[in-house]
Amino acid sequence: MEFHSKLLQPLPESKARGWNGPLPFYMTYPDAYAPGREQALLQDLEYLQQMYPQDVKRYQKRIADILDKADYEGSMIYDEYPDRCSLLALTKSICRVLEQEDDCGPAEDMIQVLLCNEVYKRRHGGRRGSYYFL
Repeated sequence: MEFHSKLLQPLPESKARGWNGPLPFYMTYPDAYAPGREQALLQDLEYLQQMYPQDVKRYQKRIADILDKADYEGSMIYDEYPDRCSLLALTKSICRVLEQEDDCGPAEDMIQVLLCNEVYKRRHGGRRGSYYFL
């Protein structure tokens, strides 16, 4: 038990090499921001997405299909800071497509959240269509 409690203790500031002053909280815990951790985070996100309700899963898949058309070299989804107005316009166009396919369309806020999740996955190396629930 003592071994594990030592692993979870913050690193003393005197032992951090090359840093002058107080350490940010994320630098005091081991493996908090390690390189190569992005793939594990994406797998965790995809695992949690399989717990979405059935309608939301369907919307997520349809959003991914629509976003395939906007997924190209130089697309605005890969900008360092994507334009909020462009994302909102894309959200509204996705809502119009989904309303035409269904009798009553989904809430725009939900579509915006699902769109942002899909953009995040694509920007950070997520594989299109790699859902566990399909």
